[in-house]
Amino acid sequence: MAPLYPFSAIVGQSEMLLGLTVASVDPSVGGVLIFGERGTGKSTAIRALAHLLPTMKVVDGCRFNCDPAKPADLCGHACGKQGGRPKTGEIPIPVVDLPLGATEDRVVGALDLEVALSRGEKRFEPGLLARAHRGFLYIDEVNLLEDHLVDLLLDVAASGENVVEREGLSVRHPARFVLVGSGNPEEGELRPQLLDRFGLSVEVTTPKDLKDRVEVVRRREAFERDRDGFVAAWTGKEAAIRRKIVRARRLLSQIEMPDGVVQRAAEICLALGTDGLRGELILIRAARAVAALEGAKVASVDHLRRVAPMTLRHRLRRDPLDDVGASVRVERVLDECYAA
Repeated sequence: MAPLYPFSAIVGQSEMLLGLTVASVDPSVGGVLIFGERGTGKSTAIRALAHLLPTMKVVDGCRFNCDPAKPADLCGHACGKQGGRPKTGEIPIPVVDLPLGATEDRVVGALDLEVALSRGEKRFEPGLLARAHRGFLYIDEVNLLEDHLVDLLLDVAASGENVVEREGLSVRHPARFVLVGSGNPEEGELRPQLLDRFGLSVEVTTPKDLKDRVEVVRRREAFERDRDGFVAAWTGKEAAIRRKIVRARRLLSQIEMPDGVVQRAAEICLALGTDGLRGELILIRAARAVAALEGAKVASVDHLRRVAPMTLRHRLRRDPLDDVGASVRVERVLDECYAA
């Protein structure tokens, strides 16, 4: 496999990198939606994430990436046949691509025809959802995804389980993943139901600073000339970010969330008029993840402010009387809340 561009070598795009890192620390924040112009490093960053993340423990021989530390969540297929304490192994955290033209069978899984024809046995062939369990499911041009696949993803994302009932098969297995989507807003919008499933929404733009543009070109050219050498030069920084994520995961459950921070989150969402309480919940979780990344013991209102735009901009109702963008509306409310 050809070397991929390092995550740590990406120039600028701090909001995108922070959003992906936060989702890596705490998958419960939900997915990450990355919208922006072409050629701004969206796909590069997501694919680079696969090589940055640490490994994870799985039940040895399980095709569904089951977690041996959670017996109640074991799939009951290869896991259930081992008996007693299952054997374990380690694999890289999966980052699975879901192509726009993928069939439903490829996504959810289907009957293994080769086994059925050669042995006369009914055997389930896991799909992309099984491979993505406990990892990341990436959809490029997510705003162009076909409606029937959108409906399927919504069902699985809500339940955390994939259920397949077809061709005499009855299979269910855990399917919990971080949904990552990228796209160009000029090519269409997402359905509101799918948009709401993304915990974070980050915006990427073409760099306006001359030095940044020059540095992007310089690094990309160096990478294309000598991929192995370029990747080797960034190994230290990649390892440092990996250690930071591992430490943050360990600290996450210990981070205190003061009542004042929770109240500020509610004030911000109330002022913006977001629907439901998902905005507050994701805002608090993202702030806690940032605190863990920084090694803080207590989440603060400053952590809250840093993640508020990416947490809330896609949750705003359209206001026909306000011609400013969602990001401006969020920043305006933040200025008012933090000035009070």
